[in-house]
Amino acid sequence: MNSNLRFDFIVNKENNTVQVKREFNANLELVWEAWTNPEILDQWWAPKPYQTKTKFMDFRVNGMWLYSMRGPQGDTHWCKADYTSIEHQKHYSYLDNFCDEDGKVSAKFPNSHWTNVFSENATTTSIDITIQYESLKDLEKVIEVGFKEGFSMAIDNLDQYLEAQFMLRQQNKSSRKARVCTYLNFDGKTEEAFLFYKRVFQSEFIGKGIQRFGDIPASSEHPPVAEEIKKMILHVELPITGNHILMGTDAPKEMGFSMNQGNNMHICLEPESREEADRLFNELSVNGHITMPMADMFFGAYFGEFSDQYGINWMINFQHSNE
Repeated sequence: MNSNLRFDFIVNKENNTVQVKREFNANLELVWEAWTNPEILDQWWAPKPYQTKTKFMDFRVNGMWLYSMRGPQGDTHWCKADYTSIEHQKHYSYLDNFCDEDGKVSAKFPNSHWTNVFSENATTTSIDITIQYESLKDLEKVIEVGFKEGFSMAIDNLDQYLEAQFMLRQQNKSSRKARVCTYLNFDGKTEEAFLFYKRVFQSEFIGKGIQRFGDIPASSEHPPVAEEIKKMILHVELPITGNHILMGTDAPKEMGFSMNQGNNMHICLEPESREEADRLFNELSVNGHITMPMADMFFGAYFGEFSDQYGINWMINFQHSNE
């Protein structure tokens, strides 16, 4: 996490609340999407080594988000959010409960009422979160089991992964020339796959070659990389037939990512201008499913992501350094 970004966590035992203020280096549209789109929530909501898996989400008043948090030893905890109020890109509230896989509330764990308020600043977006518990006992129980640490870890892992991955992509592309790439995600097998592709296409890795999570320099800007993922691949680029580029990365489960066939490959378009990026995004995404609207990212790109009406995954990536 960028140490210059605001992160307040206040426990108020007089009114049984936790108040959180978190600042993000992204615009309002992107931050709202990250908190309300189940496909994105599944990638970051659970602290490592747990993973979130959405069973059902209906993001509307009186709708519900039903999901599980799955541990490395196979332990599974089910939770649900019952939405009580929503105002698009401004705020939403919900009742949070532990439950079973059918959504039946468990009386063993305390429930809480969350209110998330979003506000856009000049260069950042802030979220003010108020979590209300029924009793002081309930509040003290969640603090005791490490809620603050787990919540901070989940957000920091997402920040670190995105910032490092796209920083390296920007370093590897120095030309103004537009290009089309295929972006591949693997569950720990990126190096094996790309060494195979390298032999088949008889080509060489470009840019900085194979970059690993362990290559991320230590600094105060992000937490240290977990030992078990240091050898995993952060980013690699390989030209194949017709100078087409394959890009690849590992999506480690230790960071809360889950891979399956269908979300592990994107066609990545890198146009020469911001205007062309918008045109491609708007026309290709008609009747599709937008997972990340086009937005200026803190990692130095104008970026968007979606599945088109035929189920094909696309990324649109315009590097600001090319302007």
